[in-house]
Amino acid sequence: MTLPDLPTPLRVVLVHWNQVQACIETIDRFLDREIAVRITVVDNGSLPDAVDALRQGVQVRSDRVNLIEVGANTGFGPGANVGLQQFLDTAEDGEWVALAPHDVDPFPGCLSAMLAAAETQPMAGLMCADVGDGMTPVIDPYFGGMVVPAALPGIADSGTDSAASSDSAAAAHWEDSAFPHGTLMMLRRECLAEIGLFDERYFSYCEEADLALRARAAGWSIGLIRGARVQNIHIGSGLAVVDYLQTRNTLLLVQEMSGNYHAFIRAWFTIVQTFRGVRTPSTRPIIFDARARMMGLRDFVLRRFGPPPANIATAPSQFDPSLHGSKSAPVDG
Repeated sequence: MTLPDLPTPLRVVLVHWNQVQACIETIDRFLDREIAVRITVVDNGSLPDAVDALRQGVQVRSDRVNLIEVGANTGFGPGANVGLQQFLDTAEDGEWVALAPHDVDPFPGCLSAMLAAAETQPMAGLMCADVGDGMTPVIDPYFGGMVVPAALPGIADSGTDSAASSDSAAAAHWEDSAFPHGTLMMLRRECLAEIGLFDERYFSYCEEADLALRARAAGWSIGLIRGARVQNIHIGSGLAVVDYLQTRNTLLLVQEMSGNYHAFIRAWFTIVQTFRGVRTPSTRPIIFDARARMMGLRDFVLRRFGPPPANIATAPSQFDPSLHGSKSAPVDG
């Protein structure tokens, strides 16, 4: 595979919250890859000790890494917007910006394979790496963003072996996708300048699908670069705040995309599925919290968006905004 001829290093934005060691390791992985990068770390209001440690880690890498301290847990989308806006304000940063949470591993060849694939698509606006699950992101008019098995023959879970995935990067190719997942995506400067940044009402979850809908409406292409492997190091568990955000934000996405009728049907499905999960625990999806779901439904109706309520996200350890990139939201049922 021929490496892309970049006039300037690729800008990488990492959104961090209270996982300093994971973030430093991710920084070093990006710095050690096949193309030159400059990294912006956006700290989303980490605890003081974590911020101090992160500052030290950035300082020893300051020639290629800078830190922006937001001062509050604003969520993945709003935190990402801080770094993306800096990218837009810095013309010398080039055409593409990479975005990821603080705990990812782009396998060797991943970044260059993504950029090479984008060169085959004149209207490429958003794209994501391949998490190796053999799935493709789609957007359903009733269920919102979800993943389904890839329709292409020979696509299967490629595992987590970085050496094998390095070989697959040589054969990486563009595959049309409804939206880019949040584990590792790249966004084109001209596309962002036209459609804007993430809708901050979402806080975390579903913001990538919303951005993709706006990009496609403006004529841009969205793709998954099959074979350009990335791995999310942290696999999150089923937390109440995740179920709250997925419930509320999916309803918002469906309403924005398909209208009130589709949102009503999705809300009714949520109620039925929740009561079924309460009565028959064996029917529950991996992420299930009945109270959180009903609060998400309530807050959608009351138009309460942005950060989750304090009585769900109380302890700092309960919510890591980077988890939104680890797995796409499952479809209940």
